[in-house]
Amino acid sequence: MHKLAFGAIVLVTAAVTFLLTSLFWLVAFNLGGRDAPAAENVITETTEPGARAELVLGPGGLAVPVAGVGVEELVDTYSQARAGGARVHDAIDIVAPAGTPVVAAAEGIVEKLFFSPGGGGITVYVRSPDRRWIYYYAHLRDYATGLEEGREVERGAPLGTVGSSGNASPAAPHLHFAVHRMGPDDDWHGGTPVNPFPLLAGRREGR
Repeated sequence: MHKLAFGAIVLVTAAVTFLLTSLFWLVAFNLGGRDAPAAENVITETTEPGARAELVLGPGGLAVPVAGVGVEELVDTYSQARAGGARVHDAIDIVAPAGTPVVAAAEGIVEKLFFSPGGGGITVYVRSPDRRWIYYYAHLRDYATGLEEGREVERGAPLGTVGSSGNASPAAPHLHFAVHRMGPDDDWHGGTPVNPFPLLAGRREGR
């Protein structure tokens, strides 16, 4: 009789222990998944908890290529003179602190990673999937981890960080952002420049 009672106690104790252990791990797993940090180098367009700030999109679907910069902060420097008046800028400068993430304004393929010591410094050229557009990012401080020529990037994918490489002033780090309309035979450095400001801001300066 005592043996039966003892055996019953052992069985009940084992069952309770099993249930409590299982419950503990279920709760721990669910809480861990809920609190897990967002993946690194991912820029999303969501407002879910833990996600980075959503992309700011212009009327043409291009994203402002510097994280945290709003449309109202953009300045149209497209027609400004450069090199002592010898040339027109043909791009806009987006001012931001050094190290601010630079993201792809549109999807495409990284066609060229190029360093121009007396020009754009550390640069990225991304061609649209239909090959009709080139998006040019210059004066970067560095490239995003894993970025390489031939790699497909989505809109909002990290490309690098804001810097002052090339002929940019170290006192004024910024992203030089240009858009070129490409012909069938145009190489990565060719094409016809198009003002990115209205594409991003939805207006021309002063309107």
